[in-house]
Order: sequence, then structure tokens, then C-alpha cells
Amino acid sequence: MRASRLVSILLLLQTRGRLTAQELADTLEVSVRTIYRDMESLHAAGIPLYGDAGHGGGYQLLNGYRTRLTGLTAGEAETLALAGLPSAAAELGLGTAAAAAQLKLRAALPPELRERAARIQERFHLDAPGWYYDGDAPPLLAAVADAVWNQRRIEVRYRRWAPPTDVTRTLEPHGVVLKAGNWYLVARCGDRFRTYRVSQILALAARRERFERAAGFDLPAYWAASVTDFRSRLQQDEATIRLSPAGRQRMRELMSSAVIEAAERTAGAADGRGWVTAVVPIESADHALAEFLRLGADVEVLSPAALRCRMQQTVRCLGELYQEAGAT
Repeated sequence: MRASRLVSILLLLQTRGRLTAQELADTLEVSVRTIYRDMESLHAAGIPLYGDAGHGGGYQLLNGYRTRLTGLTAGEAETLALAGLPSAAAELGLGTAAAAAQLKLRAALPPELRERAARIQERFHLDAPGWYYDGDAPPLLAAVADAVWNQRRIEVRYRRWAPPTDVTRTLEPHGVVLKAGNWYLVARCGDRFRTYRVSQILALAARRERFERAAGFDLPAYWAASVTDFRSRLQQDEATIRLSPAGRQRMRELMSSAVIEAAERTAGAADGRGWVTAVVPIESADHALAEFLRLGADVEVLSPAALRCRMQQTVRCLGELYQEAGAT
């Protein structure tokens, strides 16, 4: 374990440059005291690294030093096939480069590990979008990605949900995210970071000037916080519902994890027919109406009264519609 950690420290310093003991400790999930001991061991082994104390200090390797650690464990070799998403790379305009990189990595492996890596590709395939939606195919994705890679400001015409729908924005693109088959751009607009769905970009013009990326910007951390905030804003109200046994099962297949968890947590004792009463979060009356109608006659909305009334009106209209269709 310690040998693996020492190798990881070398590779981190080689790829990221200067790092403090605290940053290394956080990345490797060990104590700062452990990092100090590891640094002493590396120095004793003749690794040319040095550390500076105080503000702006840290450890770094001497200029030009690079490790020549090319060995891979069996487990690391097996994960090579999972390291990238070929379809996503192709959409970003990097399909050829990604394929070439995979070939070079496999060629560098000894036969036994090459076989293990190939075995993963034969037995694991990732298809990220859902069953009923193939995801985005935004025509401007490659242009967006190019601006991200090259740190170019872009001017976009963007279609929003709220009026005014079509707006023009000057953006500093910091990253792209693929979520459930949809591509999103994370960019700085003015002094704030915002998220833009790439398929809603109607026009894009790249500027000549480059911009400086925000110091310390962490794309995964930003995205995780955005998802948490989005989910918290979705749950604006609650509904009390009754569910049949079949409805509880279908809910696990059709509803969000928040609704499923709430239904299981709040479900009371089943009645003689197996129906239970539960309280679940809802986004809005319109959204809840569409969601509960997917469960058909296996759900009954008890409250709020306005939602129950909407359900009654919709069911009544459906009954009249099919009654008329049957009469003709």
C-alpha cells in the first residue's frame, strides 16, 4: 500500500506541479504527517524533489525530472477499456484521437495484461442515455469543445425557457458535462458560473482573445453542487397519495429516486387490498399530474385538493373521449 502511495505522489507532482502537503494528503486520503514521512522516504531514495515553506510553498520535482513508471497492475490494465467513452469522444471531435490512444496503450502492455484489458471490452458496454431518449446531438458541440480546449471567449445566441427566450451572451467556457445523454456547457458569464444546455445554443462565434481560467475551478465539484441545488428546487410541494401493490412496483421503474425513497419511508400499513398511503415530493401541479397519470388506476391523489381536482378533471375528460370514440 505504501509503495503504491509513493508512486502516486510522484505521478501527482509530475502532472500537477507544485502541491502542498495538505493537498497531497486530501487527494490520497491520508494524514499530513504521513505525507511528511513519505517525502522523507522519497528524498532518501534519491528522488530530486524539494519543498518550500510558507504561503505559496509546497513540494515539487526538479525541472525536467520525469518518472519512468510504466508498469500496470492487472486491475489497472482491466480498467483501460473503461477509461473513456468512445461515443462521447466522437461527439467532441476526438474519436480518432481516443481510438489511437487506446491502441497505443494496449500496444504498450505485455500480452497477459493486453488480454485482460480486451476482456473488459468484450464483456462490458456503457449505453448512458435512457430507454426512451437517445440524448442530444447538438450541432455546435464540437465548436463549444474547441473553445473549452483553447480557452477562447465565445458569443452565443441562447434559447432560454423563460422570457425573453432568445438572448445573447459572452461566455468564458470552462468545461462540458455529459449528463443522461445531454451535453451541458459550464461557463463564466460576467462574475458568475452558469450552466447552458448545448442543444439550446442557436449560434456561436468564437473570439480571438483567450481568457484566463478561474483559479482553482473544480468542474466535478461545481457540477455536484449544481445537481444538488437543482434537485432541492424541484421539490416545491408534497402530495399525499394512495398506491396499490402494482403501483408501488411501477413507481420504482418510473419515478425519481426522491419520490421512490419518500414513498417507501412514509408508507403506512397496507389495507385489506394491499393499498398504502404515502407522502411524496412534487415539483408542480402540472408535473405531478403527468407523473401520476403514468401509474393509471394504481394511484389515487388525496391532496393537495387542487391536484386531486386536476386528476379528476383529466380522468373525466379521458372517459368522455373514449366513450365518444366507442360510440362512433
